[in-house]
Amino acid sequence: MGRMYLLLADGFEEVEALTPADYLRRAGISVKLVSVSGDKTVTGSHGIPVLAEMPVSEVTTLTGEDGLILPGGLPGATHLAASAEVDALLRKAMGASALICAICAAPALVLAPKGMLNGRQWTCYPGAEKETGDAARTWSPGRVVADENIITSRAAGTAGEWSVKIIEKLLGAEAGFKTARSVLLPEL
Repeated sequence: MGRMYLLLADGFEEVEALTPADYLRRAGISVKLVSVSGDKTVTGSHGIPVLAEMPVSEVTTLTGEDGLILPGGLPGATHLAASAEVDALLRKAMGASALICAICAAPALVLAPKGMLNGRQWTCYPGAEKETGDAARTWSPGRVVADENIITSRAAGTAGEWSVKIIEKLLGAEAGFKTARSVLLPEL
């Protein structure tokens, strides 16, 4: 198993970033907090500062064993969408069939404009799908939607379920169930 890179841009939704970081690490998955701006401290949309472990410029290779996690939040998702380095990483990830996980505004604002959701089932924050062009045809109202190497979810309230789905994809259903049970998530 490779490494998951959680991309942080100022204005990210804190729950959508820290929940997968926490749950995946509980499951034994390597997760690195990556600053898109290169600043050591990245501030969430609710003013909570988080220390990044590395700048995005240090993520130089992605294999099919690695993956990217994109939290939503505004203007965080907008900053992710505007980053040329994030764009390059997403294209590498798609080319390697690496896991791409996006939640809330990130699927609609970051993945859809790049054509990465065309022909795939996906979800996002309710209403954000309306401005996604062709991708809107395959939007789903599901809380968490997995289609091949892309896992999307709706909002902060679904971050736990989304994180468990990522664990299941990487380590199997039993590992996802064990993590969900350890944090007392309702039956999934």
